[in-house]
Amino acid sequence: MASFESKLVELSCLLAAQGGSVLRLVTLAVEAYFDHNEPKAAQVIALDDEIDTVDVAIERQSIPILAMGQTDENAIREVLTLVKVNNELERIADCGVNIAEQVVGHLKPAESMPPTFRVMANSVLGMLRDSHRALVDNDPELARQVLLFDDTVDRFRNELLLQAQEQVALGSISVHFAFRITTATRNMERIADHCTNICEQTIYLRTGKIVRHRPEGWSDPVVPKAT
Repeated sequence: MASFESKLVELSCLLAAQGGSVLRLVTLAVEAYFDHNEPKAAQVIALDDEIDTVDVAIERQSIPILAMGQTDENAIREVLTLVKVNNELERIADCGVNIAEQVVGHLKPAESMPPTFRVMANSVLGMLRDSHRALVDNDPELARQVLLFDDTVDRFRNELLLQAQEQVALGSISVHFAFRITTATRNMERIADHCTNICEQTIYLRTGKIVRHRPEGWSDPVVPKAT
């Protein structure tokens, strides 16, 4: 019979592969969006079906592992963390699909996306890449660096949404195109939020410390008080 440790390694490897697939999906979605490439956008939607299948498989595999009677707190925490990260990855993939769906079946808009959106998209792709690497490499410091970048993404979001509102008021862009900007921007922001959740879990898993978000920014991890 396989041991708890071997089952946990198997689950971790499956999650690492899932993270790589999600990164590929979002990268394809962004490329499809900028190039208005319908075949590539359709590829994103097809890839999401595979990610959904693995999502269910990870959740199902975690149940018998927890049922093996492991009593070590750290070991149990690792299984639960993998399940939480799996959920975050599935939601990131959904955001990527939302972006790709702005391409499939739609005419290429005459207007060009604001340069800030491309900077924001590249920044979020970097956050996704590094959050995945932090989890796979057990690197809480890299995870902390990803958290520190979340406020920058929020500033990009605010700038893009405000700019879209102003340009609609001036008649510079159509309401339809402003909606397109808003949809893509909000989905990229959500991906960044899910990345920060993954990094919080990575830090907690490897150090036992909790990261809190305050108005002035991300705080240093702290050890939770005993209850």
